[in-house]
Amino acid sequence: MGLLKVSVIFLLSLITMTLAEPPGCKIRITDRGLEMLKAETKKFVEEELSNITMPEMRGKEGRFQYTIKDVKITELNLTSDLRFQPDVGLLFEVQNSSITLNFQRRILYWLFYDEGAINASAEGVNIFTVLHLIKDKDGRLKISNVTCDAFITKMRARFSGTLGRVYDFIGTFLTTGMRFVLNKQICPALNHAALVLINQLLETIPVRTEVDSYVGIDYSLLHDPVVTETSLDMDFRGMFYDLKNENETLVNYAVNPVVREYDRMIYLSLSEYFFDSGLFSYFKGGLQKQLLLDSFQMPKDLEMLLRTTYLGTIMMLVSKTKMYIHGHPLSLELEVTSPPRSTIKTSGASVAVNCNVKVLVLPPGKPAVQLSSMTMEGKFNAKVSMKGKHLAIHLDLRRFKIFSNQSALESLALIPLQGPLKTMLQISVVPLINNYIKRGVQIPLPDGIDFIEEVVEYHNGYIIVGANLHFRTGLREIIERKLSGETDNSI
Repeated sequence: MGLLKVSVIFLLSLITMTLAEPPGCKIRITDRGLEMLKAETKKFVEEELSNITMPEMRGKEGRFQYTIKDVKITELNLTSDLRFQPDVGLLFEVQNSSITLNFQRRILYWLFYDEGAINASAEGVNIFTVLHLIKDKDGRLKISNVTCDAFITKMRARFSGTLGRVYDFIGTFLTTGMRFVLNKQICPALNHAALVLINQLLETIPVRTEVDSYVGIDYSLLHDPVVTETSLDMDFRGMFYDLKNENETLVNYAVNPVVREYDRMIYLSLSEYFFDSGLFSYFKGGLQKQLLLDSFQMPKDLEMLLRTTYLGTIMMLVSKTKMYIHGHPLSLELEVTSPPRSTIKTSGASVAVNCNVKVLVLPPGKPAVQLSSMTMEGKFNAKVSMKGKHLAIHLDLRRFKIFSNQSALESLALIPLQGPLKTMLQISVVPLINNYIKRGVQIPLPDGIDFIEEVVEYHNGYIIVGANLHFRTGLREIIERKLSGETDNSI
């Protein structure tokens, strides 16, 4: 019975793994990337702690009556570290640091009244903060919870004013209260910074957004991020969709991209499905029809070649052809017949396209007459590149073949047209496509952070882009821009 139970559990686990949706896009942030984030994180935390407000304090000790107000943090000297917390998220730690404060005092002792500034220093400041990272209901990366513990070992005060030295002996009393209040303020400030402000930054990562007027892209997380001591791995759906019919999408049967490297700050891995879903969605959205309509005009020398070679052969097959073409202009009509497909190998990436090419004669004042049709098979080299946080592709026509749908004789007659047609595509159609797709698509990174020094590697079934990270602006500026409704100008 026990063996049967184990077998059933194993079978269910195997089925679950088999049915799990593979990612089209994966991102790994390494400990080198986290190292780059340390300085920005420290600066952000210091800014948050500098904004701590403390209530006015009043009290009485024997014959002393005192009031403390206008407490301001004037300097922070934090020794901090940021690292991965396995299976949880991120750990931000501050050890043996100091905070300098300034506040105003009013003290009454018998008939003597004195006021002035107090400079105080909190020493032995220790903060332990863990950020719990999850996938929320919309598939977005989010900080779900903050575990925080903060304590100050000791606090010293230096008095100024007429009776500054006289009141030094009550410094211990005053600073004990100040240390208690400051201790209570640190964690709430950091909780607000993480759960509100940093989550605002994470909301700038695109999840399901429009790319252009034809397609959108879905970057929702498939599950919670996987955190180890050396990396943070995130699996995204990485799927394009047709804006006119968002439910008609391509099923992902591609291989699961594998990232094994840790040398760079960040790695982006994209499977064939990422590209195929884009090609499928653009096909369904009709982009290829618009591009061909805008670009395809037959040169005069190609029209002459059609008349003297290919159509000369057709006229031997169809007697009425001669009456149609005599003195009338000719046209070629291209139609992509199926969604293009990508192939990624260690040697590079390519895109295969199948088209139907119709030969039309255009009698003045009459509908176009189809004389013949042929099949065109094209194969493009696809070079993947990154700029900032935009992924772009440049296509180059590598292989071109046309053949007749009707007879072997017509296919033979097409041989002289191979070169001129390929040249025409390279001159008119391919540049238009490249001009359109050069704008690229944004990858799932927050505003203000870009890829630099990127290297593209091709593997069987997927590509990996290894890069370093660059902050174009500070965390606070990015968050303030998000709160004000401004968008990243680089997008």
